Amino acid sequence: MAITAALVKELRDSTGAGMMDAKKALTETDGDMEAAVDWLRTKGLAKAAKKSGRTAAEGLVAVVVDGGKGVAVEVNSETDFVAKNADFQEFVGGIAKAALGVADVDALLAADLGGKSVADTLTDKIATIGENMSVRRMASLEGDTVVSYVHNAATAGMGKIGVLVALKGGDEALGKQIAMHIAAVNPAALSEADMDAAVIEKEKQVQMDIARESGKPEQVIEKMIVGRMKKFVAESTLLNQQFVVNPDLTVGAAAAEAGAEITGFVRLEVGEGIEVEKEDFAAEVAKAAQG
Repeated sequence: MAITAALVKELRDSTGAGMMDAKKALTETDGDMEAAVDWLRTKGLAKAAKKSGRTAAEGLVAVVVDGGKGVAVEVNSETDFVAKNADFQEFVGGIAKAALGVADVDALLAADLGGKSVADTLTDKIATIGENMSVRRMASLEGDTVVSYVHNAATAGMGKIGVLVALKGGDEALGKQIAMHIAAVNPAALSEADMDAAVIEKEKQVQMDIARESGKPEQVIEKMIVGRMKKFVAESTLLNQQFVVNPDLTVGAAAAEAGAEITGFVRLEVGEGIEVEKEDFAAEVAKAAQG
């Protein structure tokens, strides 16, 4: 039987196996789909499919800087235990280096990693390590000087929070201080101009509703809102936040005092925004007993 690309894709989708492994399985079994699935299972290559429904909200963020370019990549696993695994850390480090040469996650998954694509290597790792994993997101930053910082580092260049800061002027020490501030305070944007208009509008509406509850006249409320929104923007934007190293200055003022301008930043935190379904202990035991 002819082994078509559509047949290979169907087997890949159903098992999570790599393309070459799926093709070999179909060749070995004369195109018999069920037999090919069994062949992959006996080789330990179909384990990935069993893991694909489980939430991967742990893992690592890795940062790499090369000259005036930096990248941050989040690779997720199901447990923190795997994030401490040296094999997983080496894998994440390789992905981060590969990310320097691509523009987005799709291109990263297709990028070469030791003779295989990142996507196929990921499938292999899921099978050998035994947990669902994903290359969730990446972000890149360019500038005259790009400085990286990792908070809660598991090993060099990777941990729970990864930060990149781009500077014009200044030095690496200043960049590191600003990166530590970003890790701790988590600004929403660099400046007001960079903020999402929908976020600003939503906050304004919330503040209007709160103010109206007080029963004050509309003209008084409008003046109150101006002050509250100014405070909201100041607390949300990096350049206007009080610098944790010197709260007497804003981050923007501290940079200017050091002869520098902050031109951009990236902050990735492991599991940010992922909803993890909670189960009580009795439910977990019952589920394990059924499995």
